[in-house]
Amino acid sequence: MFKTLKIAAVLLAGSQLLAAGGAYAQPDAGLAGKVNTLTGTEGAGLTSGYLYPGATYPFGMVQFTPTYFSKRGGFVINQLSGGGCAHMGNFPTVPLPGRLDVSPGNILDHRVDISAERGHAGYYEATVEERIGAQLTVTERTGMARYTYPEGDEFGTVIIGAGIAATPIEQAAVVVTGPSSCEGYAEGGNFCGIRTPYKIYFVAEFDAPAAETGIWKDDTLTPGGRFAEGSTSGVYFTFDLGKSRNVQYRIGVSYVSVENARENLRAENDTWDFAAVRSAAEAAWNRYLGLIEVEGTNPDRIGQFYTHLYRALIHPNLCSDVNGEYMGADFRVHKTRSRQYTSFSNWDTYRTQIQLLAMLTPDVASDVVLSHRAFAEQSGGAYPRWVLANIETGVMQGDPTPILIANAWAFGAQDYDPYPLFRIMRVNAEVPGATSQGVEERPGLRQYLEKGYWNASEQLEYTSADFAIGQFALHAVGDEFASWRYFGYARSWRNLYNPETGWLQSRNADGSWKSLGEDWRESTYKNYFWMVPYDLGGLIETIGGKAAAEKRLDEFFVRLDAGYGDEWFASGNEPSFHIPWIYNWVGRPDKTAKVINRTLNEQYSSAIDGLPGNDDLGTMGAWYVFACSGLYPMIPGVGGFTLNTPIFERVTMHLKHGDLTITGGSETKIYTTGLKVNGRAHDRAWIDWKELSDGATLEFTTSAKPAGRWGQSELPPSYE
Repeated sequence: MFKTLKIAAVLLAGSQLLAAGGAYAQPDAGLAGKVNTLTGTEGAGLTSGYLYPGATYPFGMVQFTPTYFSKRGGFVINQLSGGGCAHMGNFPTVPLPGRLDVSPGNILDHRVDISAERGHAGYYEATVEERIGAQLTVTERTGMARYTYPEGDEFGTVIIGAGIAATPIEQAAVVVTGPSSCEGYAEGGNFCGIRTPYKIYFVAEFDAPAAETGIWKDDTLTPGGRFAEGSTSGVYFTFDLGKSRNVQYRIGVSYVSVENARENLRAENDTWDFAAVRSAAEAAWNRYLGLIEVEGTNPDRIGQFYTHLYRALIHPNLCSDVNGEYMGADFRVHKTRSRQYTSFSNWDTYRTQIQLLAMLTPDVASDVVLSHRAFAEQSGGAYPRWVLANIETGVMQGDPTPILIANAWAFGAQDYDPYPLFRIMRVNAEVPGATSQGVEERPGLRQYLEKGYWNASEQLEYTSADFAIGQFALHAVGDEFASWRYFGYARSWRNLYNPETGWLQSRNADGSWKSLGEDWRESTYKNYFWMVPYDLGGLIETIGGKAAAEKRLDEFFVRLDAGYGDEWFASGNEPSFHIPWIYNWVGRPDKTAKVINRTLNEQYSSAIDGLPGNDDLGTMGAWYVFACSGLYPMIPGVGGFTLNTPIFERVTMHLKHGDLTITGGSETKIYTTGLKVNGRAHDRAWIDWKELSDGATLEFTTSAKPAGRWGQSELPPSYE
């Protein structure tokens, strides 16, 4: 599967992160070695990727990493990739020089220095306190560390926090079970100010007995102590370095029990061969990253591409143990015959990531869909919208999960019975007050159904959900009458159009207009105006046709870096992600190409602050992959892509039923002048998934300047 790339760069251009030789740079790391896990781990405010640099496994349960929310907080065992609020960060561990003579407290106040970070897919290393080498790797459900102390040190200590996480926690307990082992549990703290009371359990072991063990609680250090509980607590192990300069540590986790954590550890890492575990993690990443092969003239772009593909394959992550058990949304232990997933940032991921997963890994995407069904059935009967562990946080708005499921089906992830899924969609869409874990999933639903309007940005999310439900009803369950009903709800976006202002806006309950600036979540009326991806033809006609829409788009793209309150393109936030491709609906694919090229070159880089916003659990990573490949999954619940000029000379996607090969892209010749699909001319900036799903060849012809009339006559579809 893995062919030699045209540019066989082992190091990422423009980055000094991969050192030649030594323990870090390995010639056999393959595509995993092209990933730069530090890209996007820093930034200011909304322009931060909220990403972690440490080690994880494709869709794995653990993320062994410094927490994004404090580099001084040690190496934690769980962290969302690109989640924009402090969260998780359980069981931090840190190697320290010498014996421990003062309590680490909350670890942050211990002022541990972590520097010289480097990382690629499946592996991370850093220097602790300017003297101790730390290397981290993972299996699906376990983490492994190798700490190397310098010559001359007689003793070295490793601390493990129990009642310490990225947010304050009260419930935690840890017990020293022997001179080289401990186990315990902790709760989840909160996320975006919302309590997330999951329980996570661990079993940890060292490869040699410690000379001293003990515990701490708050500011009190207790040498020889065996049990600690509550906030700001933990255990420590001090080693005689005369026997070995290396101290190895492994930890298994479970969201069910200590016994399951132990079973996970025994099943996945019953060895002390760090190199073998690292190699297995890299091999797993090479298999997944190798599902897309790219060739081009810019090695830095190739590095960025695989870094973003990597990020798109981290979540959703596994939450079932090796024995199939998982903690359900009803806080009871369940058992699955497949694999149960969690970390559902669905307001984000329905737009890009689930489509990519369905294309590349339909088995994973199908299990993700089934995981949502289980969560709904266990939590009150409605689909959740933002899940962390087994908790519905209620973060964000709209009804994104039906869109996610409809998108998974539309792009080929169909290994399940669609009828129970459709019944739950109807609960979300038609039962006012329907909840998941007590969270109302469609606030304002009664007014929306009875009057046809609600708060504008929320309603526009509802209409996209209803359109997707209609597509699922039609194509997955064959219920044409239900599809008409939902397509009718979707057309209610027209009730938000105010002809006096020329914009979509909210209405009061009596039908009068609210002010133009009200009710826009993380965005503005100029961004959310375009949130009718299934009926862009109707939207464009409403404001006077293609010329008027093109003018409005031109004014919108004067800048690419909008924050929540700015009235131009927000390349770093989801409500804007699809808007560059709307030029295709006015017959100007050249302008689509120009804006996407500007965004890729001006808003993204391989630098540590090289992202324009939160990655949001792979959403931005998938956006980058699609944009570079010349495809964008625009319409909710519809299997198909609107097109742009690819940035690579060749892209090969290894799909389940055949290879999709895309040729002719360019870093400099960014305008499409022609396209052939399987050797036949294709003049439309849209292609159906069914033309690609069994394998196909797309041959682009491009130019450095706009030329010809490709994509100008037959426009992409609209569903009025």
